[in-house]
Amino acid sequence: MNEGIWRIRRSQGPVIAVANHNGHELRPEIAALSALDDASRLREEDPFTGEWAEVVPTSMVAERSRFEVDLNRPRETAVYMTADDAWGLELWKSTPPAQTVIDASLSEYDAYYEALESLCCEKQQQHGAFVVLDLHSYNHRRDGPSGAEADPAGNPEVNIGTGTMDRQRWGCLVDRLIQDLRAFDFLGRHLDVRENVKFVGRQFPRWVHTRFPETGCAIAIEMKKFFMDEWTGELYSEQHRAIQNALASTLNGLVGELGKYDARN
Repeated sequence: MNEGIWRIRRSQGPVIAVANHNGHELRPEIAALSALDDASRLREEDPFTGEWAEVVPTSMVAERSRFEVDLNRPRETAVYMTADDAWGLELWKSTPPAQTVIDASLSEYDAYYEALESLCCEKQQQHGAFVVLDLHSYNHRRDGPSGAEADPAGNPEVNIGTGTMDRQRWGCLVDRLIQDLRAFDFLGRHLDVRENVKFVGRQFPRWVHTRFPETGCAIAIEMKKFFMDEWTGELYSEQHRAIQNALASTLNGLVGELGKYDARN
């Protein structure tokens, strides 16, 4: 099913994957006002994360750019207005969008979360507890295409964000996810997977934990952009497929841990 701002697939199982920053498209009225070229937007978006989400039978993938409306920020700051909202980028050719344009973007935000709520309610009704994998990617070469990579000590290949959840309640799920990602044979080596080093999760997992405090566990997964060139947008297909496979390898463990949930709580 495609609703313009997102595409959604419904299937069996208690796991949902979302890619809120996958999109690159802009509405024509936004594109006409934007001062950013495609490459500048793409660098701060999370391209190719939609393909990761679709390794999970149930998925929701954004098609619109975060530069139209950011689905991982609170509604009141979901439309970027100034450079301070967006990594110092000059966003608009002259003045920010008129309120009518902003309201149209916020209507998209509202519709997305309404669809998400419906999907989560379905999983809650079917399975009791459910888990949402909140998939993102992040830049690590901020000093330019020829600049040095960010220090790996503070930039893990996989950052697991759990700052918005009750870690005591959902810790077994998180621990199993980290264990399985670390154990995966990633092209002959193991991934550097750490928790809350670079990111702790933002509005989207907070919304899940607020709306479904007893039954919904949202885990933010941020992949460092070692699977692509963040400056040119070139995809390294082998690494990208390996990440897909690594994520797929975690599903049985997550479902198994959810199956134990009632016995623990």
